[in-house]
Order: sequence, then C-alpha cells, then structure tokens
Amino acid sequence: MNLVFNENLREVLGDLAKVDAGIEQIRGLCRPILNGEHYLSGEEVCKALRITKRTLQQYRDDGLVSFVALPGKMLYRESDLCAALEKN
Repeated sequence: MNLVFNENLREVLGDLAKVDAGIEQIRGLCRPILNGEHYLSGEEVCKALRITKRTLQQYRDDGLVSFVALPGKMLYRESDLCAALEKN
C-alpha cells in the first residue's frame, strides 16, 4: 500500500510541475492591456496615493492627473501618475 501511495504522490507532483511550467509560460506571454500600459482604477489610485476619492476628483478637475473616461469608470495611466508625482 505504501508503494502505491508513493507512486501516486510522484504522479501528482509530476502533474503539478507541468501545471507550474504552464503557468510560468503564460505569465511570460501576458502583457498589460492597451499598448503595454498599466491602467489603474480610481480605487487603486486612492489606495496607492493614500487619498480620498474626493481628493482624486479635485486632482482631475485641477488637471494634476490625466485620466481616461469610460462609461461609468475612470482609468488612470500608471506612467502619467508617476510623471505627475515627479513633477509635483
């Protein structure tokens, strides 16, 4: 019985190694969407900058951060946010 268990365990570990290799291959092929640029939601920006939604809206209104307006959602290009932080 112990021999059967060890063989089954080896099989499972071999299968897991194949799955892991597949995941690594997929991760290597994945790129951020929209021309290789990372976009953040308003919630993600607020968490990263430790600001409120209202403050983020004021930054938009004042032209401090650029954004992309989609129906029901605002997206912020990560590179634009970094540039704004460096500038200010």
